[in-house]
Formats: sequence, C-alpha cells, structure tokens
Amino acid sequence: MGLFGTDGVRGVANADLTAELALGLSVAAAHVLGEEGSGRSPVVPGRRSGDGRDGSFEGHRPVAVVGRDPRASGEFLEAAVVAGLASAGVDVLRVGVLPTPAVAYLTGALGADLGVMLSASHNAMPDNGIKFLARGGHKLDDALEARVEAIYEEHRTGAPWSRPTGAGVGRVKSYDEGLDQYIAHLVGVLPNRLEGLKIVLDEAHGAASRVSPEAFTRVGAEVVTIGADPDGLNINDGCGSTHLDLLKAAVVEHKADFGIAHDGDADRCLAVDHTGSEVDGDQIMAVLALDMKERGVLRDNTLVATVMSNLGLKLAMEREGITLVQTAVGDRYVLENMKENGYALGGEQSGHVIVLDHATTGDGTLTGLLLAARVAQTGRTLKDLAGVMERLPQVLINVPDVDKSRVTTSEELRSAVADAERELGATGRVLLRSSGTEPLVRVMVEAADIAQARSVAERLADVVKSALG
Repeated sequence: MGLFGTDGVRGVANADLTAELALGLSVAAAHVLGEEGSGRSPVVPGRRSGDGRDGSFEGHRPVAVVGRDPRASGEFLEAAVVAGLASAGVDVLRVGVLPTPAVAYLTGALGADLGVMLSASHNAMPDNGIKFLARGGHKLDDALEARVEAIYEEHRTGAPWSRPTGAGVGRVKSYDEGLDQYIAHLVGVLPNRLEGLKIVLDEAHGAASRVSPEAFTRVGAEVVTIGADPDGLNINDGCGSTHLDLLKAAVVEHKADFGIAHDGDADRCLAVDHTGSEVDGDQIMAVLALDMKERGVLRDNTLVATVMSNLGLKLAMEREGITLVQTAVGDRYVLENMKENGYALGGEQSGHVIVLDHATTGDGTLTGLLLAARVAQTGRTLKDLAGVMERLPQVLINVPDVDKSRVTTSEELRSAVADAERELGATGRVLLRSSGTEPLVRVMVEAADIAQARSVAERLADVVKSALG
C-alpha cells in the first residue's frame, strides 16, 4: 500500500487520513512496537499468557506516549489513536499539544514502549499525519514501518482483530507534567545563558507556542513572540519556517539580535539575522558544527547532512577541517547514519537539526537555543557567524500533479538530466527527487551563476511535466 512516507503517514485529515485508518494503524503499531523494546517478538493478536484468548500481550503491558499539534483534526485523530492503543492492551499517557521532539524525549525519558505524534509538520492545516516512535523515542526504520503496515493490511483485509477484555484493556490518563519536564531538559542542555540577547520567535501557531517562549525566557533572553496563538485552524498560515516574511519584518522592527522560526510540530528551526536575512539549516549546522568542534563534542569532527545541502556547506566544512557525510533526503536517514557511526550532529537544509547527545530527532527549540548560546558566547552577530559558509546559487522548483513514482525510470528525464549535468560541469549539480510527503517532484539545480541555475531548473521542470504528467 505504501502508507508510510519519509515522515510517517500523512494526508488530508478525514479524507486520506481517517479515524478508521488511525485506529487500525495504532493497533498494528501496538503489536509491533509494544514488544520491540523488550526484545520480544511481536505477540500474535489473540494470544496471552494464561488462557491465550483475550488478545493481551504475553507477560508485558506496554505503555505509549501520545501527543499532537494544535490542528483541529488532531482532536478526533488523537481519540482514534488512543482508542486503538488502549483496545490493544496498551496503557496511554496523553501529553496533549507538544512538539514532536517533546513527545520523542518523553517516550525515552518515561521508558515508554512507543510514542505517537499527530502532526503534518509544515503542511497546511487540512493535512495531518501520524508519526510512530519506537522505544527510546526514535523514528521507525523502514523494516519496522513495513511490519506495522503488513499487520495493519493483514487485519484490514482478513480476520478482525482479537482484543483483550476485562483488566487486559489499556488504561488512559493525561500526563500534564510533560511540558515542564521537556523544558527543563532543554534548559539543562545549554552551555551558557542568553542574557543580553533580544530574540523574535515565530511559533507558526503550532505545537511550540508555549514551549519555546518559556524555554528562551528561562535562560535569560528577551523574547518577542509572533505566531503563538493557535486556534486549531491557523497553523503554518502565512507564518513559521515556511513563511519567513513576518519574522524578517518583526526582527527589523524590534531591532532584535535575530529571529527563530519553527514549523507546526517544531522539529525544524530556521533563523533570520539582525538585518532580516535568512539563515537556513545548512548555515545553522555550520555554526553549530564549529561550536561543537571547539567544545570537543563533535565526534570524529564529522557533520551528517543530506544530498539537498548546498555545496557551500561542504566547501566550508572542508576548510574548517570537518568531514561532511551526505545521506538520502529525510532526517530519518541522517539519524540512521549518525546512530550507526556514532556521529553527534546532523540535519537538513530545511532546518531539521539533530544533536544526538540531547535529542533523538530534529528539535527546533533545542537548535534555536544552541544557536543563541553560540551568539551569546562569542559576542558575534548571527550574520557574522553564518558567514562561515557561502551559499552557492540554488534553485528549487516543485512540480505538482505528476507521476512521481516514475522519476527514476523515465528515459526522457534521465537524458535531460545528463544534458544538464554536462552543461553545469564541475561547478554545479542536479538533483531530482519525489517528495515523500506531498504529490510532487522536486527539481534542484546548483550553479556558480544564479541565472544559469534558474535556466537549467526551469528547463528540467518542463521536462518533468511532459515526461511524468
């Protein structure tokens, strides 16, 4: 079926992502992840230590942490997820509206068997998504997602679920301590305080609307907040990390040192310097990499990024004696590489930055705090710090309404890409990829000259439309 994309299951809420789908996937996830953390094989639904008839887990009662962003649809989807988990014999801790990294942190800190976050991240309000987290707060790898989907599909098309009864059903309670527990974790990570800094925070009317301003204030920053009044319908609406104009204007208006923007579930962080210029994820990673190298915590002097990162990042890191390792697009692949090789820092140009010693996923609030700490510690402006790397001209065009499944098999497209690469030579590159979260193909071109990059990108976008339309 291919339900899972690069970041969970996502679609238009109540159309693609229904309550029935959310409930069924949650039951399937319960039976895969409920035993995964204990080293047990997933229990076959319907088997229990004892009489083997009531569907409970054998010798183990799993616990799940469930959170969401403020989208209106998150209310009914949360109810469906909680119902599915509890009906499978999982005890549920509802943490309410919190960022994705907060749910990941609490899943690990509380020793839960799994976590569930309901969010479509940077997508528009009508969309929503389900992100499952394994024990420890880690995103699922491809194998685990495939197992969850296979069990879901087996029971959707075959026999109904066997479910526990009586005392075997899961219990549900609110865990209101989660917000303060997460903020205390963030504050405890910082190497220095932020007194003397004035920072504008754009919360995208999303999940960090309470968390981020409180965290920055606790460590001494003067905070100006915008986009922090979620009503369930205004998430990402003209604000946040995908719409930086409001933040740029606010930073200049308030004469702030810089600004920070999150997306709807606050796993991203982008910044704006005091002049109103954007500081993207590549530049943020460059600043943090140098900071961590200086403090001796950048293991193997290595930064992990994706193939979407600007060539300027690689050149800057080489100059500073830092190795850049590149992965497929998606912070999950960055994380897998970091875990496999023991690296400490990685992320994406879009602002997903993972500091593995303190987080299991991209954490926009943590990233912003660490960036601010570097500014405070050095006394330099963010503009100056971000100047460590020069972004080569890069043009990204999203081509919608095409058959993205054929992006790697179309001969017409392959020939056009080869021609473009010959034209650019060693001074540029081309990258085409299908979106993992939206129905479109992304065309990215880098070149030493912006006009050439734009010309090549537009030409390739036209080929994508004609070849895959």
